[in-house]
Amino acid sequence: MSENKLKPLIEAILFSSDKPVLIEDIRNVLKDINPSEIRKIIEELKTDYLNQNRGIRIVELAGGFQMVTSEELSEELKKFYKTQKKERLSRAALETLAIIAYKQPITKLQIESLRGVEVEGLISKLKELGFIRIVGRRKAAGRPYLYGTSRYFLEYFGLNSLEDLPKLEGLDSKILNIEDSNIKQEETKYGDKSIA
Repeated sequence: MSENKLKPLIEAILFSSDKPVLIEDIRNVLKDINPSEIRKIIEELKTDYLNQNRGIRIVELAGGFQMVTSEELSEELKKFYKTQKKERLSRAALETLAIIAYKQPITKLQIESLRGVEVEGLISKLKELGFIRIVGRRKAAGRPYLYGTSRYFLEYFGLNSLEDLPKLEGLDSKILNIEDSNIKQEETKYGDKSIA
């Protein structure tokens, strides 16, 4: 395929997607093009949009690439979309989500131990909204679910990876300080013992 067709095709793929597009997704369409060439074309498109002072930018989010509006236009766009509502998270939901993000994989019992309150409803809501997912089971009595954040979590908060989360220095890291021994004590409250 000629570069005259390749670049517009990749641009069209990015434009038509409502979520970040992985290089592997593009490669599934363009089987004879290697990933480094796809990345090079995307970087060229990013530069084109920037140099031409266009209203659209291409950014890397959640391990993929997505077209977004230029930050410089945010105030005007807010006025245009002032009636559009975005799902707002309560403070309790944000606290629970922060614990999951920083401590994943983590069980419901561990989250409750840190927050000091029951979180069943919050976990259900965060799963329903797509912010978290089940990533496995803990090797303990009852084999409780382990929770972690989802790709949508990265997209929603504008992160490329979990490494882009703010560092805990300066934040109240006390709430995120958890010891396995404390959790084992909590698990044995119910007469169960940890299993290997």
